[in-house]
Amino acid sequence: MILLIQYTLIFASVLILVALGGCFSEHSGVINLGLEGIMVMGALGGALVMNALSTAPAAVTILVTTLTAGLSGVIYSLLLAVACINFKADQTLIGTAMNILATAAATVIVKAINMASDPDNVSATINYVDAKKAFTVSIGAFNFNWFMLIALIALIAAYVLLYKTSFGLRLRACGEHPQAAASVGIDVYKMRWSGVLISGLLGGIGGIVYITASVSEWKFETGVAGFGFLALAVMIFGDWHPIKIALAALLYGFFRALSNVYTGFDWLASLHISGTVYNMLPYIISLLVLMFTSKNSKAPKAEGIPYDKGTR
Repeated sequence: MILLIQYTLIFASVLILVALGGCFSEHSGVINLGLEGIMVMGALGGALVMNALSTAPAAVTILVTTLTAGLSGVIYSLLLAVACINFKADQTLIGTAMNILATAAATVIVKAINMASDPDNVSATINYVDAKKAFTVSIGAFNFNWFMLIALIALIAAYVLLYKTSFGLRLRACGEHPQAAASVGIDVYKMRWSGVLISGLLGGIGGIVYITASVSEWKFETGVAGFGFLALAVMIFGDWHPIKIALAALLYGFFRALSNVYTGFDWLASLHISGTVYNMLPYIISLLVLMFTSKNSKAPKAEGIPYDKGTR
């Protein structure tokens, strides 16, 4: 049971971070379907640094890895910001292209790095078994992961920023009625850029959390197994609100955790259900939930609509 709670919290942490990122972007009026790709690039940057800092003090490893993953996500999200905000490109197409590009680019980069150190090594895998220990603290039988705390801090900060500050009010105004926001002096372009870059920061951190959640090495050819899209489902189910997003993330995290621990529960093991089915559960649940709740969702009214100063 402790192991189930542990995995639920770590997978929920991934979903909270990435879904909050999508929340900021969509509240500004930009649909970020590229979260999957942002996660991959954040995971790549974080894993490379984490591997290089395997002998560094734990605090240094945690801080530098997290910042690098976040920065990698921010840099990659610039593609979405430039294309969709400045050039008014189709946000769905750009996000989809970012997802495809990220996995391919990460695979090529990792293979090139591995071949440089060992010409016979053509894998797209990064091993960070030693550095990973810095992120975990044993509290009795429970292994506390520092990323759980980071996710909690991000959740509180997101709520305060969105609902208790003038920045949040302006950001949400740009996602609801950008022309009205512009009429009172709000720079819509600036606010949308802010929303997209914040989504890149949180999505990048979510990427490194995901790949370190349960394994000690990662093959970048596999991407992040659709967790970026699952985070979007969490965001929609959570009605674009941080607290509801956290509750939805715990639900989805629980079903994802079952695939890691189901063999430890006799009554589950006795069902003789393949682990693959348990891996599919979060995605099946997301389809069912969205099927019954999407009609009542309260998405920002101007999301996905390029801002044009000339329209009213």
